Amino acid sequence: MAKPSFPTSLPTASWPLIRRVFRLYVRPYLGSLGAAVLLMLLAAAMTGAMAKLMEPIIDKVFTQRDQSMLWPVAGAVMTVFVVRGFATYGHTVIMNKLAQRSIADIQRDMFAHLVYADLAFFHGQQSGMLLSRFVSDVNQIRSALLQSMTGLGKNLFTLVFLLGVMFYQDWKLTLISIFAFPAAAFFVARLGKKLRKVSTNTQVEMGQLTSMLGQAFQGSKHVKSYGMEEFEKTRVNKNIDRILRLMHRAFRVSASATPISEALSGLAIVTIIVYGGMQVIAGESTAGKLFSFIAAFLLAYEPMKRLAQLNNVMQMGLAAVDRLFQLLDQPPSIADRPDAVTLAAKNPAIIFDDVRFTYADGTEALQGVSFTVPAGKTAALVGESGSGKSTILNLIPRFYDVTAGQIRIDDTDIRDVTIKSLRGSMALVSQEVAIFNDAVRDNIAYGTEGATEEQIIAAAKNAAAHDFIMELPQGYDTIVGENGVKLSGGQRQRISIARAMLRNAPLLLLDEATSALDTQSERLVQSALERLQEGRTTIVVAHRLSTIMDADIIYVLKEGRIVETGKHEDLLAAGGYYSRLYGNLIRESA
Repeated sequence: MAKPSFPTSLPTASWPLIRRVFRLYVRPYLGSLGAAVLLMLLAAAMTGAMAKLMEPIIDKVFTQRDQSMLWPVAGAVMTVFVVRGFATYGHTVIMNKLAQRSIADIQRDMFAHLVYADLAFFHGQQSGMLLSRFVSDVNQIRSALLQSMTGLGKNLFTLVFLLGVMFYQDWKLTLISIFAFPAAAFFVARLGKKLRKVSTNTQVEMGQLTSMLGQAFQGSKHVKSYGMEEFEKTRVNKNIDRILRLMHRAFRVSASATPISEALSGLAIVTIIVYGGMQVIAGESTAGKLFSFIAAFLLAYEPMKRLAQLNNVMQMGLAAVDRLFQLLDQPPSIADRPDAVTLAAKNPAIIFDDVRFTYADGTEALQGVSFTVPAGKTAALVGESGSGKSTILNLIPRFYDVTAGQIRIDDTDIRDVTIKSLRGSMALVSQEVAIFNDAVRDNIAYGTEGATEEQIIAAAKNAAAHDFIMELPQGYDTIVGENGVKLSGGQRQRISIARAMLRNAPLLLLDEATSALDTQSERLVQSALERLQEGRTTIVVAHRLSTIMDADIIYVLKEGRIVETGKHEDLLAAGGYYSRLYGNLIRESA
């Protein structure tokens, strides 16, 4: 498997991303944010007060031995710690809740966007990559939000208050000593750009790993049957090694700020000791003032260091946010028109008028297809693989839109009606059966709100599914596993057919609906489908002889064109392309 390519474009600038996240996901909670900020200010003020209290502790209590100051100073220190503790608890809890709510909003927006994305989008994406954005990227954003929203205000306010104490005690010494702060900030900012790029590449590799694991687990039967365990293990190990190298590089880049920051801070402390000590010796300052200044500087060094570390976390989070917005900014190519109306089709006819369709990769699937399925009739689409049969079925519910031409239900272009009403008027049974990890009952009722138990059972009986369902451990309450792994292929198909029967739609789309059934089940289901088709407009893609022979009209496709049209007997008598296809089907069925 080829190594995934990394994004070559530069990441979006940080401030536009931060403003957008704030506007969409933080602004709705401004009330909570305001309360947290007030508590942060209070906690930061108490830290500044603690540094200022060092002056009377040293000068009044220790140096002058003023007993009258002992208890007031001790009480003030206790008050500072208690107030700071409760304020810190309050803003931490509020910010945590705010950040978690913001993350929940992000996940809701992601899923809402993806669930309405068109089919072409999913065909162009690896499912593992999408899952990685929900899990790995969201965890990066969660970590960045939690630490930034909790740590940014607290550490920034604390740094401001402590600098205020330092300026109050000795503004000259403050200006001399704070050179370490901007120098360290400049160095950390440069590291942040590197870290963000590494983080972006790491997230791409994590998505690739998720995709490979999903494929290996879902295809475990094929992996084992072809003896490919070692191959799968090797390629997963290579991906894990790439992630390991990237994460180690990210940690190395992040940690490289520490020696520089420590060296700059050490130089600043030496400057304070030498300059401040000379002032104390000369009698221009007191030991308490110098000690208070040093305490404020040392206390300020901690929030400065945390702000530097926070920048690294934010850069990793911004890399994930950038990927998130790249996803959310992709508008669906298939959407309702502004003036779309609700489709009210009770017994519809379907008209294809010179329909052409080309896939995104340039494959021309349909080349001027025109046909009509009269209301209440059944049309069969016949042709070799790749002739365009399934493409026709995908165009009717607007999984894709036509490249040219028009599809109408009665006299209405399907692009002029709402997607919800269009798809609500049809039921699809595909050879690609979708069974969810849920109870049998819920799988049958999927897509039909308010279905009663009696209706569900009746649909299952009509689909020849009731008997095998009752033999399951919990009957209709049995959880069938991911992709219906606990059921046979025929059982999964019958549940899918029961789902379509329960929907009771006026338009049926059947794509190899009986392909996974054994002879006995097929006979039962075919009879049920015949009853279901009565009075409904049906398009069938099938290779089974019985389905083709019973159709009211047959459209024969070849290389994206309709080459023959007619009833079964007439097409056979013509001795053309259909006759050869039918002969092949007879030989395959023999």
